[in-house]
Amino acid sequence: MLGGSSEVVIEHARRRLFVARVVVAALIMTGAVAYVLSHLFTLQVSDHDHYHTLSEENRLKLLPAPPARGSIYDRNGLLLAANRTAYSVEIIPSLVDDVDATLREVGAVVAVGDADVRRFRKLLASDAGSRHGVLLRSHLSEEEVARLAVVRHRLDGVEVVGHLARDYPYDELFAHAIGYVGAVSNDDLNDFKASQYRGVSYIGKTGVERRYERVLRGSAGFRRVEVDAADRVIRDVGGHKPRPGDDLMLTLDAALQEQAHAALGDHHGAVVALDPRNGDVLALASRPAYDPNLFSGGISSDEYARLRASTSKPFFNRALSGQYPPGSTIKPVVALGALHHGTGDVRRRLFAGPYYQLPGYSRRYYDWREEGHGWVNMSKAITQSCDVFFYDAAERLGIVRLGAFLKRFGLGDTTGIDATAEAPGLVPSPEWKRRALDQPWFPAETIIAGIGQGYMLATPLQMAVMTAVLAMRGEQAVPRMVKATREANAEAWQLLAPAARKRVFEGTAEHWDYVVGAMVAVVHGANGTAYRISGDLAYFVAGKTGTAQLKTIVRDEFGSAEEQEDYPGDHAMFVAFAPVEEPEIAIAIVVEHGGSGGRAAAPVARRILDAYFDLNRMRLSLDAARR
Repeated sequence: MLGGSSEVVIEHARRRLFVARVVVAALIMTGAVAYVLSHLFTLQVSDHDHYHTLSEENRLKLLPAPPARGSIYDRNGLLLAANRTAYSVEIIPSLVDDVDATLREVGAVVAVGDADVRRFRKLLASDAGSRHGVLLRSHLSEEEVARLAVVRHRLDGVEVVGHLARDYPYDELFAHAIGYVGAVSNDDLNDFKASQYRGVSYIGKTGVERRYERVLRGSAGFRRVEVDAADRVIRDVGGHKPRPGDDLMLTLDAALQEQAHAALGDHHGAVVALDPRNGDVLALASRPAYDPNLFSGGISSDEYARLRASTSKPFFNRALSGQYPPGSTIKPVVALGALHHGTGDVRRRLFAGPYYQLPGYSRRYYDWREEGHGWVNMSKAITQSCDVFFYDAAERLGIVRLGAFLKRFGLGDTTGIDATAEAPGLVPSPEWKRRALDQPWFPAETIIAGIGQGYMLATPLQMAVMTAVLAMRGEQAVPRMVKATREANAEAWQLLAPAARKRVFEGTAEHWDYVVGAMVAVVHGANGTAYRISGDLAYFVAGKTGTAQLKTIVRDEFGSAEEQEDYPGDHAMFVAFAPVEEPEIAIAIVVEHGGSGGRAAAPVARRILDAYFDLNRMRLSLDAARR
């Protein structure tokens, strides 16, 4: 009995243990299933959006889509700046096991220079783990693109990338007027919103490209792309298209610009031609120049250093930034000032010997003509550019009235042109000299200012504006480079209204006729300093020669000159407008170290003026034929 009872107890205990184990196992399994189900619920339902986003971010990428830059045309519709497709070879560091070996393999297929490798290594050092391409070489030719395509299968991590690059079909012809685009720098992003340049590699650096950057740039878009595990693009899956930049129509005439550039020849200098009626810049040339296409694909540091170090200063915009003593080109304005203030008289005659002396001073101030001009009135003094007469005129006016009158005609301050790097020039005054040099003003400095020398400085653009004011008899137009804009893919241009002319000086008809008549005699009179260009002229020109004297001529008591050695020569200048009756063009020429304005600068003006009127006649004939 006892034995049977014991076995029952043991069996009962075993069953209880088994049941307990089953219950515990069931609880564990139930808990595990509940845990899995709760996590599945979290993943599939409550946190679905979060994990879906993470998944999509691994699979899909947003890539910036840069806009196409607006094109630039001349006033007649000729294309001056556009976009073209350019190709670069890039290396994706994360997909390359041996960078040096890859560089050698690529170099065996296309030309890769030492400068290219140095730039690549510099970029690589700053972004070694990138899954994006690092530029090795830009501006691949079509043949080079084809050679890389043939061996692409064995060049892991090497990509040929197409992008838009700026193209200037006229090379250096418009370099200083239009400017160029270059790589975006941190300084650029301080001037413009960084968000506008996501995916944009280039930005306007100078000229119209810089001044109208916001108009030309457009707005960036984005591409939504699917990528593989190596971050390579498989396909596009959507996005937002960029808005291309607007086109610009300039006031420049490409044919006239070409004539201006050619007329300067090998001389260093500048030409500015304006329409005095509305301020349109018809030509703006500066020589020597540079090819802006060099910057479109990234100029090499060696090439850039060579251009920067050049003594000819090809980057220097002489038309807007060059500041020269205007010389005798200001004499018609000085004459008008003397007549206006009553310190000069058309009937007054002065004996102009070889030099001038201030009352009470022994120093002599010599005329450019060693023997002097003899008896002259104001008209003859302008026609023959008599320095002695204008020494006297400036002394009678005084520096305060002289300076204020010259400023009315656009000298001594920026003109407001829609371009970059315009220099202000300088019309000196006693206050300026005390502030700038901490020195008093001397009477001799007044008479020197009267012939555009001494501290006096003006840009070729300012001299052109001064001439335009003379042409319009006291009315000034603000010079401008852009005539119209056009939205991308639109047909119609939106013309921009020029700023209204403002009257800066009234004067009397008699005084205007007298001074302009003297300027006509400069070109058409037998004794005029620019008479040599008058042959076969089919229109009347009013002009004035000038020479910017860059050295001091020391004369002994007998008047003999002691010339400085190794002197390159004075700057030659000429300003003019035509036709005199109804002016259409005002022009200023500077030929550096050209010597006489009548010999070096006036012939440049004649060639440009002839081209202007010939081109206008030809276009009028074409228009008539179309009708």
